[in-house]
Order: sequence, then C-alpha cells, then structure tokens
Amino acid sequence: LPALMQIFWVCALASSLFMVGQLISSMLGLGDMDTDLGDSVDGMDDSGGMDLFTVKNVTNFFVGFGWGGISFASVVEIQWLLVTLAVGCGILFVLLFILLFRQLMKIQSNSAVGIEASIGQIADVYLRIPAARSGRGKIQICIQGAAREINAVTDDFDEIQTGGTVRVLEKFNEDTVVVTQKV
Repeated sequence: LPALMQIFWVCALASSLFMVGQLISSMLGLGDMDTDLGDSVDGMDDSGGMDLFTVKNVTNFFVGFGWGGISFASVVEIQWLLVTLAVGCGILFVLLFILLFRQLMKIQSNSAVGIEASIGQIADVYLRIPAARSGRGKIQICIQGAAREINAVTDDFDEIQTGGTVRVLEKFNEDTVVVTQKV
C-alpha cells in the first residue's frame, strides 16, 4: 500500500477501535474516557454545548479522516485533493457529533427532572472543573434513575480533576450546579 493509504488505514482502524472502547466502557459504567484537551477554545461550553478539543472529538475527526480518505481513494487520484477531502470528512464528523450531542442535551434538558433534584447528591467529574468559579466543567450524575450530564462550577480553591467525586451543593443557574470535592 502507498504511504498515504497506510496513514488512512491506521487512522481509521485505530480511531474506530478507540471509539468502540469508549462506547463499551461507557455502557459498562467504567467511566467516560473523555477529557478536556485544554481551555475552551470555541466557547461553546458557555452556551451548554461542549468543548471542541476533547478526546471524543479528536477521535471523531480521525474516524472521519481515515474512512473518508479510504472511501475517496479509488475515485480521487490527486493526493492533495484526497487529503483535503479526508480532512473535510474529519471536520464533518466532528460537527455532526457536536450537533447530535447538542440535540440530545436539548432533549435531556427538556425532561421533567430539574437539576434541583441533584442537590446533595454525589456525582462523578466528567470534564475537569476549574477552581474558584473560573470556568465550567461537567459532572455525570444519576437523578431519579436517569443518567445526566450537568455543567458544574466550584468554590474550591483547587481544580477538580476528571474522574473525581463531588457533592452537589446548589443550583448556580438553569443548567449549572455548584459542587465541592469535600464529599
């Protein structure tokens, strides 16, 4: 295989296997392997969306890039055009997953269960929570038998890392709660 096709195959297979691993671990309750890869770049988390640079989105990009490159390789012979199309497929995959995620969050936020029911409950940190209300993170919590993902801030002076355990103290606004690591 030419070097470019090898790159496409490695990206497609490795990222697809990683995606399946994430799905299985989520379904088994072993935690979500997603993490924030830096500060919020696009500001989407302020509107209830998600950060652009997360492990899931990078994985989604490489799934689209790899499989897109493989798919177009038989009809596009110009390498720079093939790579451009593959990058476009990767970006399209990320955007589609973000849109899907936002729609799911709208359905979830329109449910009858308000975040007030989470007060006093224990939750797992899904995306790191910056210290002293300097930014938002996310928690995963079970409210009335339904798993929910909720934005979270903390008054703690230390950042709360992904995978940590927190207690919900109060409602901050319509889609965000205040948490503490002191369980």
